[in-house]
Amino acid sequence: MKNFSALALVAGLATAACSSHGNASLTPVGTGSSQMGSQRSAQSISTSGASQFGMQSMLAQALPAAPSGWANTATLPITPANATDAGALSPSQSITVRVGLQLRSVDSLKQAIASGQEIDPGTFNATYAPTTAQVNAVTTYLSSQGFSNIAVEPNNLIVSATAPAASVSKAFNTSLESFSQNGAIIFANTTPAYVPTSLSGTVVAVLGLNNAQAMKPAPKQPTPCNFEGVATPSQACLRFYDPSTYQIAYDAGNTPTGHNTSVAIMTEGTLTQSISDFRLNEQKFGLPQANIKIIPVGLPSNDTAGATEWTLDMTYSTGMAGAVQQLYVYNTTSLTDSDIALMYSRWATDHVAKIGNSSFGGCEFFSYLDGSMVIMDEILAQGAVQGQTMFVSSGDSGSFCGVAASANGVPAGAPFVEYPAASPYANAVGGTDLFTNADGTYKGESAWEAGGGGISQFEYSPYWETAVQPVDNAGSFRGVPDVAMDAAIETGALLWGGSAVNGSCTPCITGGTSLASPLSAGVWARLQTAHGNHLGFAPIRLYHNFASHAAGAAQTGPPAWQPDGGFHDILNGANGLYQALPGYDYTTGLGSFDITIMNSQIAN
Repeated sequence: MKNFSALALVAGLATAACSSHGNASLTPVGTGSSQMGSQRSAQSISTSGASQFGMQSMLAQALPAAPSGWANTATLPITPANATDAGALSPSQSITVRVGLQLRSVDSLKQAIASGQEIDPGTFNATYAPTTAQVNAVTTYLSSQGFSNIAVEPNNLIVSATAPAASVSKAFNTSLESFSQNGAIIFANTTPAYVPTSLSGTVVAVLGLNNAQAMKPAPKQPTPCNFEGVATPSQACLRFYDPSTYQIAYDAGNTPTGHNTSVAIMTEGTLTQSISDFRLNEQKFGLPQANIKIIPVGLPSNDTAGATEWTLDMTYSTGMAGAVQQLYVYNTTSLTDSDIALMYSRWATDHVAKIGNSSFGGCEFFSYLDGSMVIMDEILAQGAVQGQTMFVSSGDSGSFCGVAASANGVPAGAPFVEYPAASPYANAVGGTDLFTNADGTYKGESAWEAGGGGISQFEYSPYWETAVQPVDNAGSFRGVPDVAMDAAIETGALLWGGSAVNGSCTPCITGGTSLASPLSAGVWARLQTAHGNHLGFAPIRLYHNFASHAAGAAQTGPPAWQPDGGFHDILNGANGLYQALPGYDYTTGLGSFDITIMNSQIAN
């Protein structure tokens, strides 16, 4: 799809009028709306309105006409960045695909989420999941095409199967090509994926047709505590935070710990070092030892690239929570879209953790292209209607997509946001610089210059966000982030461990929205426990709290901020294109938490 950059950059960026909370910012141009989310059409694009795939909450794709006897899916061609074509993929190479199926009664599901209903997985399956007949049609087709190891997820949304590349290419009428990229050989589909017309309306996307790792964990690299290059003991790092000082700064006060609420951390690769380091951090910070249950998803992997990230996630989600009932660690093979979708599906169908944390992401255009945006939106919507919330880091490259170069001609520095943060059914977490008084209490925050934020080019805004977006209330594209917490390396977190790239952390300093996201997850664990785990999907409550309270008088800080419900509305700082201003903005969203005030208001 050679003209993808023109489609994605829709650019139509224009200054918008202030909302009732007083914002002004840049937004895509468009018109029209719907009850559950905007149906805006982007100008200069060959498509209009929302896609009919999945939750029907993203921009319709410019799909080519399907060949006779075939039907379109949301899986479009992929051209890996900075890669050299190495010829057709070996016909005998084994490939595992994950075929995504279409939900039923999508409008009803959206209404159920919006109303705050909580249902169990059994009710979800009976009401919204693809039918047994639809699943059987897919599995029968795959079997007829020579696939083996056919497995159906409990929610019927994903069917996994394995076959040689030649059979995969034939089954989905697509071309699979090898590429040399950064010294590795990868593969991708260079033409769209189709399914027989008999499966039209049932199959929405086919994942696994590429093995590019589109998503990455992105903590700021831990660095030893030092002053002008001289290493210093931890007690000299007074400008940095640990779990107890974060609890003071964000006013945990007498709010109960999260001891009756379970948290799930999404990970990949080997966890040996991560869990060992997590236990060390519990000891150093005086935290109660969490009960850990590892849930493997897919094949095991010996990758250690994310080891520090997973330690950070475990330490600061449970640390901010004070305690959790159970810490579930979902562990998949890789951070490909295909493996992440399967891991999300297990989290939703297991239904054992109200809270999930994903400290990873990638430029949203890739998830739009390969169809994973459709499938993951469906799965996250299942979680939402079951009262589960996935907290997701918004990225560490400001208002621009964090790529040096990208697929399909999209230029570096394009104003994309990251996915899965862009999903309307996730809670995206941006970054701040946190400043406190001598006693550790809150002084103020500014937007972190690298905190991910902006306007999705593909996902429409859900109704709960539309009301406070800095555009007209008729609707808009999805804004990111929803909330924000400390992320700047200058005011970051202490972390102990032995897996840092520069040697053992005794301790080190880390940051990024990969810190902000688990902090927010820990706050929500406290609030859930305080209210009997009946708060449901977090964004519904959080946006309602913000919209239903008038902003208080601005506080001088510095930096300046103003109270707004249970939030610190952050007034200073920028992340590139966007400025922190009164009300919702594309740098810090609604703001950061005052936990005690939010606890007193959140149930209303």
